[in-house]
Amino acid sequence: MTWKIELIPVPVTDVDRAKSYYETIGFNADHDHHVNEGLRFVQLTPPGSACSIVIGVGVTDMAPGTQQIQVVVPDAEAARQKLLEAGVETGEVEAQPWGNFVYFRDPDGNRWSLQAIAARPNG
Repeated sequence: MTWKIELIPVPVTDVDRAKSYYETIGFNADHDHHVNEGLRFVQLTPPGSACSIVIGVGVTDMAPGTQQIQVVVPDAEAARQKLLEAGVETGEVEAQPWGNFVYFRDPDGNRWSLQAIAARPNG
């Protein structure tokens, strides 16, 4: 049996601002549905990912700015450069024994870390 994570909620204060932000950094807007007055469902997928995020109204009880997500990228320097070109503030690439990392926050303060893994252990 396989288990695959498909959708992660990201709490935001302004859905349109957040949608625009994520599109600016390269996420694809898959769905944007106003189901009813209390439910708007916006699904966005990072480039090359099988897992998406969902923002909107009525999709999570989490407070904006409390989500933390880690994404694996092939090259931390290239990912950082893409973020900088999109106007996103990031720290420098941090080298750790388990990979190189770049950290940033979305407009609501949700924390993202991008990890470039040199090699995964077999198994």
